[in-house]
Amino acid sequence: MTQVHMIGAGMIPMGKHRQSSYSGLAVPAVLTALKSAGIAPKDVQSVACGHAFGGMLTAQRIVKEVGIGTVPMVNVDNACSGGATALSLGTRDILEGRAEVVLVIGVDKLTQFGGGTLPLVAEDPEVQQGMVMPAVYGMRARRFLHDRNETPATLAEVSVKARRHGKANPFAQFREDTTVEAVLASRPIADPLTLLQCCPTGDGAAAVVLVSDAYRKKLGAAGVRIAASILHAGQATSGFRNMLHPDISYHSAHDAYEQAGFGPEDLDLAELHDAFTIAELVYYEALGFCPEGEAGIFLKSGRSTYGGDLVVNPSGGLLAKGHPVGCSGVAQAVEVFWHLTGQAGARQVPDAKRALTHVTGGGIAGMDHGACTVHLFEASA
Repeated sequence: MTQVHMIGAGMIPMGKHRQSSYSGLAVPAVLTALKSAGIAPKDVQSVACGHAFGGMLTAQRIVKEVGIGTVPMVNVDNACSGGATALSLGTRDILEGRAEVVLVIGVDKLTQFGGGTLPLVAEDPEVQQGMVMPAVYGMRARRFLHDRNETPATLAEVSVKARRHGKANPFAQFREDTTVEAVLASRPIADPLTLLQCCPTGDGAAAVVLVSDAYRKKLGAAGVRIAASILHAGQATSGFRNMLHPDISYHSAHDAYEQAGFGPEDLDLAELHDAFTIAELVYYEALGFCPEGEAGIFLKSGRSTYGGDLVVNPSGGLLAKGHPVGCSGVAQAVEVFWHLTGQAGARQVPDAKRALTHVTGGGIAGMDHGACTVHLFEASA
């Protein structure tokens, strides 16, 4: 069976690009990815585009601007996991022999909504009861503080780390340091979460080029091998749900490590779904970075930053970089590509060889999440 490699990547700075169309956001990222891969638009054999709010035929509207046509194109809506799902579909296209060169795009424009929480499906019974995403994570945070005997300062330290990492990232929406005191003093959103503990809304686009092993060798290109690509949906239950034990992320991580043949102890960096501060703490445990019950210790001892066990969210994560929903899974892959090929600049993780990306999608009644995608990567041999 062939292997799949990323050989090119591109991204635009995350932010509020109110005057841009979806193609206006994505085309610069696509052109950068193609150029860094050393290929032309005519070489692309398949396109997968993740988004949540782009409307019909988003991929086609984007790639027609760079001269790509006729090839298969798939548009993916999987909530926040849309971009990562597109990456999984692109990987599968190559593994199953349908293409040798795949362009994967992630894009979304949240400024079109004018602010506030993301619109969810009105027919969902939990949404009807007010279960918007800040409320869900506020409940998780309250449970964490109760069960783990932690204080709100522990939650705030996640934001402090994210801003410190994001300061070195020219693509991040927020690039200034903050303090625990400032985080806790910011406007309340969903107790105990404050404004600086919630990812910002904004716009963004990212793209990567995937190729088969044979195609990479023909080009003589450096790259990053996709060692595992796992996509799961949530399992609905009408009973008790442990908000600190998201089964979907535990199961996805387990399957990814098994597929790749290496585990969390072998990772140098990870980009995980920190849409709210509590999420990062919960996912430390779900992804196997530390034992259950020790997320607060793992954070406060410096094990999730430079000089620790692994660097979690060197980009600044969703909290600092921003979270344009369908873009985020591909943006995570771009960040990993830059680190594993030594192109991450001031935020470069030293001697990075292996990495993980993780993104969940959606709030839906009776589920931890509607989707979860975990990818594992290693520098191509």
